[in-house]
Amino acid sequence: MKTLSKGMKLVVASHNPGKVWEINQLIQPYGLDAVSAGELGLSEPEETETTFAGNARLKAVAAAEGSGLLALADDSGLEVECLDGAPGIYSARWAGPAKDFGVAMKKVADEISACHGWTAEGPRANFISVLCLAWPGGEVELFEGKVFGHLVWPARGGNGFGYDPMFVPDGDTRTFGEMEPKEKYAISHRTRAFAAFKAAMLDGIAPTAAKVRRGRDVDAFAAAAASLSTRVEAAAFVARLKDDLITHGAEWNNTTLESFLGALARELERAPSKDEPAWRQITKAMLAASDD
Repeated sequence: MKTLSKGMKLVVASHNPGKVWEINQLIQPYGLDAVSAGELGLSEPEETETTFAGNARLKAVAAAEGSGLLALADDSGLEVECLDGAPGIYSARWAGPAKDFGVAMKKVADEISACHGWTAEGPRANFISVLCLAWPGGEVELFEGKVFGHLVWPARGGNGFGYDPMFVPDGDTRTFGEMEPKEKYAISHRTRAFAAFKAAMLDGIAPTAAKVRRGRDVDAFAAAAASLSTRVEAAAFVARLKDDLITHGAEWNNTTLESFLGALARELERAPSKDEPAWRQITKAMLAASDD
């Protein structure tokens, strides 16, 4: 099996900013130079496989062939026991073209109700992540991670993304949406898949200590804004933005209400029309206005 070494460049085969940011947090301490498929202008292949492993392989191979670089892809989703594993590989598609996971979570809740799956303990479910590493030429390696728990409804919490606000991991009483990001990432399905990836591919690389950020983490804010899935999450994001102003106001370009609203108006005027909820577009514009 091939292994990786510091300084190697790879493509994160995703156009999902939240997923790209999360994978970058995992690989950067190992000295890997990562770029996203979106930054390279690579198109997203249609996910035509019937398994998470198949779709992860499809995306990684397409990115490796399109870029000529090593590529890392993830395919992940929610599997609900009483729904025979649904939504499974269709987890993102249940959110519709606008990627509105408020809609997706309501659909999951309704499907569980239809099959009388709501119990005192909550229906059993798990998140699954399959990572695929592909070399130009077609060679691939696969790594899987799962986290088990149960679902709740209504959804709770404004952190995370996707189905996080309705998933409670075993051993806790909070949903992923109620946990701080670092708590969720410590036990998440993607982190567990990465642990398998690390053991196989990065065993010879000593990780460097993560740099302690002293200022604004704009990249993290941008990833969160692009991945908001419900209006509750959008409200939590705005609250975080307010706290950031209090803590890091010296790094904001627009700290008065007048200058901020002026920048917000400019951002909304030039924002491209997209098939996504208006509240997500507005939160993105608010972040951009803080740094206009």
